[in-house]
Amino acid sequence: MHVFVTGGTGTIGSAVVAELLGNGHTVLALARSDASEQALKDAGAEVLRGSLADLDVLRAGASRTDGVISLAFGRDYGGPEALAASIAEEGAAMAALGEELIGTDRPLVTVSGTPWVPGRASTEADPAPTDGPVGGRGRSVNALLSLASRGVRATAVRMPRTVHNRGQGGFAGILARTARTTGIAGYPGDGGQRWPAVHALDAAVLFRLALESAPAGTVWHAVADEGDAVLDIARVIGRRLGLPVQQVPEETFGPFGPIFAMDQPASSARTRDVLGWRPTHPSLLDDLENLRP
Repeated sequence: MHVFVTGGTGTIGSAVVAELLGNGHTVLALARSDASEQALKDAGAEVLRGSLADLDVLRAGASRTDGVISLAFGRDYGGPEALAASIAEEGAAMAALGEELIGTDRPLVTVSGTPWVPGRASTEADPAPTDGPVGGRGRSVNALLSLASRGVRATAVRMPRTVHNRGQGGFAGILARTARTTGIAGYPGDGGQRWPAVHALDAAVLFRLALESAPAGTVWHAVADEGDAVLDIARVIGRRLGLPVQQVPEETFGPFGPIFAMDQPASSARTRDVLGWRPTHPSLLDDLENLRP
């Protein structure tokens, strides 16, 4: 397939572009800067200049290709208003891409987050949250999946809170960056709460599989580690950075604090059974061994 990819230079997106190109597909990738354009060209992708807010550019990219993987999301997490603006921008982009593909039966794979279910690991059958600070993302994904009845092979790959590569990325990456700043490998809550995780290269394989074969209207979990205890994550970070490990207030992590304190494991059993996805890259705790002081 010739695939249109947004967000193709991020932690996940760069891995997805490489995975597609390495498996016989070609890529048209959205680039909003000269640096992104050069990185994508160096990777072997064709480039379409524009941003996630350029809806006509997004429609043009979708119309020129055999399928879409939508990964782009705003980078401003400075507060509730900035986050809400990024979610709204992402929702408008997904709607534009979906509308362009109505009646084509082409695939459109988008990204979402694994839901939180009290007392157990969430599964692919659990609904995405549609209220709260990130509820808009759930509503946008649900709207996209509903286009399955209108001739769009829309699917969603739900990502865990930590997508990592070489010890960087996700919630664990924020813990490490905060530790370098504060001089403490801190963790919120009692440390027993669990976070799911996946290596970016394993996640990229799942995006390709969903693009190639997932049925319309389906949801998949890119979860390799069902749930690593936050205290265990902090201990590895502390050891690698030579810093003390201790509990810190949720406020240390700004708007993410309450989320960081939640127990939020997730399962990918159905994804593995149906799509044959098999993570092969290092676990989060092993990958964190790449951290350097």
